[in-house]
Amino acid sequence: MKCWICERRCELRESKVGICRNYANINGELVHVGYGKLSAVESRPIEIKPFFHYYPGTTALTFSGYGCNFYCPWCQNYHLSFSAPPDVEPTSPEKLVQLALLNGDQGLCASFNEPVTLFHYLLDVFELGTKMGLYSCLVTNGYFTLKALKMLLDAGATGFSIDIKGCPGMRVLTTIDHSKVFRNARFILDNGGHVEMVYLVVPKANDSCYDWIFKMHSEKLGEDVPLHINRYYPANYWREPPTSVDLLINLREVAMKEYNIKFVYVGNVGDPRLEATYCPKCGKRLITRIGYRVVEFKVRDGKCPYCGERIPIYG
Repeated sequence: MKCWICERRCELRESKVGICRNYANINGELVHVGYGKLSAVESRPIEIKPFFHYYPGTTALTFSGYGCNFYCPWCQNYHLSFSAPPDVEPTSPEKLVQLALLNGDQGLCASFNEPVTLFHYLLDVFELGTKMGLYSCLVTNGYFTLKALKMLLDAGATGFSIDIKGCPGMRVLTTIDHSKVFRNARFILDNGGHVEMVYLVVPKANDSCYDWIFKMHSEKLGEDVPLHINRYYPANYWREPPTSVDLLINLREVAMKEYNIKFVYVGNVGDPRLEATYCPKCGKRLITRIGYRVVEFKVRDGKCPYCGERIPIYG
């Protein structure tokens, strides 16, 4: 049988699992063997995802499972993403949502490992969370099928922080069709969801992909969709030195000036100037973030108070 949840579309023989190790063919049925098997649960600022234009200043109960469908050689959470779900008691959606409410979180967020591994669990968690007044979001590589993506949106998912890993012709992740990530991001936007794209610039892997990524972002998603250009640090199998900060700043300039992307941030550097939101028209600083916390917020009714330019903020 063929799994329909992500664009890997694994073909599963009887009793075999797919590449994510969370879905299996059991007696001819697609079974979510990783349902509710969580590896981490904690409250975190929404800005750390990163989400800079989605419910700013709030916290989300962040949870993760095991496994992935990409297996990036530079993965920082490889101890989770490269592991199969263990034989542990599942955490019920009711228990997870209740914990978020007890913590005073405003939302729920699937993160750390790839949320596609928790797909059917997410549907139940997000539907229940939405009924209880919580927002629902994901930090994902965005490689869902359109059918699965629509089901997530219908269940209440509204925020998608999507990592774009590379471009056609790169020498790693060669079996991934990166254009489908932008297809999915466009689908989310067209169906009322919020998207922020994240480009982790990895030396000797995807650092030459920037023109393709910026062009796709500009043409497929539009100039208002935020873009985070993030610094890589050595992890897992990839031992290249950290990305040059000068390169990241230069790429920010290219994205803004040559591709007209309005909101471009440089992350994993720790410089508040590069994580602040500026009005694209008058240049005034409107949102200041320090340590993944909002310390200044001047946007009023979705507009710059100085010149009236629209500043897209979801929630």
